[in-house]
Amino acid sequence: MSTSVAVLGTGLMGAGMARSLIREGFDVTVWNRTAERARPLADDGATVVEELREAVSAKDLVLTMMFDVDATAEVMGRALPAWGEATWVQCGTVGIDETRRLAGLADEHDVAFVDAPVLGTKQPAEQGALILLASGPQQVRDRVAPVFDAIGSRTVWVGEEPGDGHRLKLVANSWVLSVVGATAQAVGMAENLGLDPQLFLESISGGPLDCAYTQLKGKGMIEGEFPAAFALNGAVKDTGLIAETLRTSGTDDRIMGALHELFRDADAAGHGAEDMSAVVRTLGGR
Repeated sequence: MSTSVAVLGTGLMGAGMARSLIREGFDVTVWNRTAERARPLADDGATVVEELREAVSAKDLVLTMMFDVDATAEVMGRALPAWGEATWVQCGTVGIDETRRLAGLADEHDVAFVDAPVLGTKQPAEQGALILLASGPQQVRDRVAPVFDAIGSRTVWVGEEPGDGHRLKLVANSWVLSVVGATAQAVGMAENLGLDPQLFLESISGGPLDCAYTQLKGKGMIEGEFPAAFALNGAVKDTGLIAETLRTSGTDDRIMGALHELFRDADAAGHGAEDMSAVVRTLGGR
């Protein structure tokens, strides 16, 4: 009998992760707060349910991939009373203290909890090529390993305490979001100086300053095409979490604070559902 997994939250990332699990032979049930967003996964072989209690009942593992801690805590507050023996794998980026809050909720119901935020966007999620930054007790690692292998290319076990995985995730995201912001600045500056911004990408191509992510995001910025691989409103949330963590850790937060303002301005201008590279619109780009 195949391992049964419930995926709660079927946005860009959750849907891709569900498809990767189905492709690897798992028995996958999906649930989303907006039910119509989960229904297309039925064509891929998922069982789509509208009742949350039905989604989590009698599962081996429940994976949550929701926008923030408040959404996750609200859903799990309703789900945990219907829980069986499942392990809770929490993959959404919610923050360090916020992860401990969710782990406390799991403890109240005697549920095993794994903090496992991921590196990657829509395409790696669909390809099963995410990188999982996990923390959790040693005794659950073999239990979750097949699921992690299905949705990811690699798992980095950071520690055993809730929030350990999130610490590394916020460090990594601080770099990713900085690359996007710096690329947007260069593209916007080139355009405002009357240059073809493609010259910027060509000038760094293949050299020590090159970066595949800059080439990818820069191309979209120049073309003015922003299909969401990671939505800009998520970048607003994450830059806010990172800036807060920088302050509480005694690290200067001014770079991330500026990025947070730029992403927030782009969100306020109506670009929240577009890819985070649409931040270029706040910097004079197309």
